[in-house]
Amino acid sequence: MHVIATAGHVDHGKSTLVRALTGIEPDRWAEERRRGMTIDLGYAWTSLASGADVAFVDVPGHQRFIGNMLAGLGPAPAVVLVVAADEGWRPQSAEHLAAVDALGISRGLVVVTRSDLADPGPAMAEALDHVSRTSLAGSVALAVSARTGQGLDDLRTALDDLVASLPAPDPDARLRLWVDRSFSVRGSGTVVTGTLGAGTVRVGDELVVHRTDGTSQSVAVRGLQSLGRARDDVTAVARVAVNLRGVGVDDVARGDVLLTTRAWRVTTTLDARIVGTVGDEGLGAGAAGPDALPSHVMLHLGTLAVEARVRPLGPGAVRLALPSALPVVAGDRVLLRDPGSRRVVGAVVVDADPPVLERRGSAARRAEVVRALEGAPDLGREVARRGCMRQAEAEALGIVVPAGARPAATVARRGAWLVDDDAWAAAAVRLRTAVQARADSAPIDPVLALEAARAAAGVPDRALVTDLAATAGLEVRDGRVGLPGRAAVLSTAAEAGLSRIEERLRQHPFTAPEQHELDAAGLGPRELAAAEGTGRILRLPGDVVLLPNAPALAMRELAALPQPFTTSDARQALDSTRRIVIPLLEHLDRRGWTRRVDGSHREVRR
Repeated sequence: MHVIATAGHVDHGKSTLVRALTGIEPDRWAEERRRGMTIDLGYAWTSLASGADVAFVDVPGHQRFIGNMLAGLGPAPAVVLVVAADEGWRPQSAEHLAAVDALGISRGLVVVTRSDLADPGPAMAEALDHVSRTSLAGSVALAVSARTGQGLDDLRTALDDLVASLPAPDPDARLRLWVDRSFSVRGSGTVVTGTLGAGTVRVGDELVVHRTDGTSQSVAVRGLQSLGRARDDVTAVARVAVNLRGVGVDDVARGDVLLTTRAWRVTTTLDARIVGTVGDEGLGAGAAGPDALPSHVMLHLGTLAVEARVRPLGPGAVRLALPSALPVVAGDRVLLRDPGSRRVVGAVVVDADPPVLERRGSAARRAEVVRALEGAPDLGREVARRGCMRQAEAEALGIVVPAGARPAATVARRGAWLVDDDAWAAAAVRLRTAVQARADSAPIDPVLALEAARAAAGVPDRALVTDLAATAGLEVRDGRVGLPGRAAVLSTAAEAGLSRIEERLRQHPFTAPEQHELDAAGLGPRELAAAEGTGRILRLPGDVVLLPNAPALAMRELAALPQPFTTSDARQALDSTRRIVIPLLEHLDRRGWTRRVDGSHREVRR
């Protein structure tokens, strides 16, 4: 399916043209039919000679309903600009064309209607003159009469050519469906409609409804309809009605959005580049820059319309503060409308996660960056700005991440993280400096725990520390980072005390020293940690200190016991106490050398 929006001045025959092409009345409300003008969005569809299905979004032309018009134009990939032969170019013609241009819609047709009432030539020439200065430049122009049928066959052919030229959407893209209607169907519950621009929605999908106030809730797709028929799945581009389970009809409205779960990042701050300003005379009127904007504007994106606060950064660049967190990404085209005038400013979002501006002159410097940013966000630049970022975070911001160990020239993939080469090298230097300082200041314990190493290096995840230590020429042993070959150095008194403890344990392996004996030997927590780090002792819970070979010696004695055995049996066999035997047996359990049979018995694993 293909989706095309109409645009044009009020009462220029847009709805009549859609009705003539489809046989469907797009004006849904009695008030619209009574007044002979479209107030809200209308929808109709037809099949072309090629077999292609086309759905039309019929937007209102009256200036008072510009918000509704923008909600229809926003998600549409193509447009039919309608001008009446007997009235010619009018204010809303210019306003709608300017909105089309600001949204970057480049595929469309110019259709001069009511050609049975006046010579269409002058209206067509004037329309093409205006169109030639916009994104629709080069569009095919036709004259038709919906009343007599003149030119409709040529229009259908032109529509076939138009939809054939539209780029193919990505059927596997994450879902972002802007809601334009919400209603309730008896026996089915809440139904929302929208234009699906990318991705695929399926019956049974678990999605998220994200509201304009920033709140969200999980929902399930109960059913789907498109072109008036029930579907198991609908692939973009398409008009689709989604029957939702888990949300009331009053809890979802126009401007809300259906999202793929955990695939989108929401934001309250955007940097945007101005791409055109629209005044009473159309595109280009007024000051084409942020100074033309008041401090507060209405921001339009998809079917969304929210008030945003404007901070000018410099000519052609603004920072926008949203009232709540919304799923906006770089590359989104937005319209900024001044409610107090007829001025509409087009802008393209270039950064949905912009840096904080704190220093004097930072706004002006940022404006230069914003004006220079073009197209999709660059992976290398975005990772370099942050040092590192998770791949999922990058994709949620709309950044394309190629496969492979090096998805960009300056970016390496390290687990779930994408890391900038320069940032990685700097972190390695910081880590080695911190470890060297530790070794110099505390020779008795010359290593850093993983968390301390992470903090010293300035990386966001301990999972990165092992790779970073290797880059820095360091070793990771037992969850601690140290200089290669650098062992702990005990004081002379502590070394003498440890030697006495070792000698006693060699004579009596399971008579661990009491705390007062350790204190007398000068072995405090740091000394014991250093001795353990060099493999001279084994420490068990409860401040039990043994030699590293104690578990193996214990297994010889326990294996000789009748199986299974009790803790008391083990205590007697090892000539020890419960204070020592219980943590030793639990250590053997963890190593898989023994196992519990029941609450009071263990056995040696054969």
